[in-house]
Amino acid sequence: MGVELGELVQKEEITLEALSGRVIAIDAYNALYQFLSIIRQPDGTPLMDSKGRITSHLSGIFYRTAKLIEAGVRPAYVFDGEPPKLKRSVLEGRKEIRDKAEQRWKEALSRGELAEARVYAQASSKLSKEMVEDAKKLVRLMGLPAIEAPGEGEAQAALLAEKGYVYACASQDYDTLLFGAPRLVRNLTMSGRRKLPRKDVYVDVRTELIDLEKSLKAVGLDRRKLIWIGILVGTDFNSGVKGIGPKKAMKLVSEGKSFDEIFEKFKNEMDVDPSEVEGIFLHPTVDENCRVEFGEPDESGIAEFLCKGHDFSEERVRNAAESMIKVLSEKSKQSSLEDWAA
Repeated sequence: MGVELGELVQKEEITLEALSGRVIAIDAYNALYQFLSIIRQPDGTPLMDSKGRITSHLSGIFYRTAKLIEAGVRPAYVFDGEPPKLKRSVLEGRKEIRDKAEQRWKEALSRGELAEARVYAQASSKLSKEMVEDAKKLVRLMGLPAIEAPGEGEAQAALLAEKGYVYACASQDYDTLLFGAPRLVRNLTMSGRRKLPRKDVYVDVRTELIDLEKSLKAVGLDRRKLIWIGILVGTDFNSGVKGIGPKKAMKLVSEGKSFDEIFEKFKNEMDVDPSEVEGIFLHPTVDENCRVEFGEPDESGIAEFLCKGHDFSEERVRNAAESMIKVLSEKSKQSSLEDWAA
């Protein structure tokens, strides 16, 4: 879910063409949940193969990634490792929410309410270990990095961006900024026309670029104070203070003289020690020696895995793979694979 900082950061609409030639570190779990939520049948049922295994996430990974590569973007997927202890209760809470949504999905289906059923179905998306491993396998077959972070994937992606190994991080969540990512790209894996829940209305979802330094300068804050705002509002590691939104939090942080002064007021309203949450963002568990390494796509391997393994259309898969490989081939004539810009 992440922290709600959308009101405080400066967003700039950006085209995929503007990101051409750039390496982007994608928050893999965030993208997978997007695909599981969006890629569904009208009644909310996810795509499945003949063995009843969900394939919505594989469809999203393959076809969306192929489109990004065709546009000149070079994705690197970063997967979560062991979550911090503070996040475990949040994950348990999310599981409860998904279980309840699944029950309501079934109830709506029994009443024949397909539009309502689809909304609950999207909220019930679950990602198993097997699904994650399949996603990693597909990413690697496409010749792309499937980086396994020791902790939070967003923290590892932010480090890669800080070191200049990638140009930006891609996620729907703003937490990446709190981890220090200099640039965040939103809607990279889900841009296009989307139907609003429960309404026969479609909206254009456009890719956005957020520059951390510019955003901080605009509100007169530094990154540490942005983290304090996040803690007051609520993060993946704490619930925040009831009744405090981003603007009120910014006012409190701007007027406060120190961390202790600000959080002393709310010590009886915090579910965890705020200094622990700050520590997760300032000193996350990351692999300092991590590198971003690309390979060559394995067209036969992709077809074997998706078509023979999961019943994908071979014609469609091979067409997408061939288009992707053609772009990469043309790019390699101009420079080596390692020369893609960070």
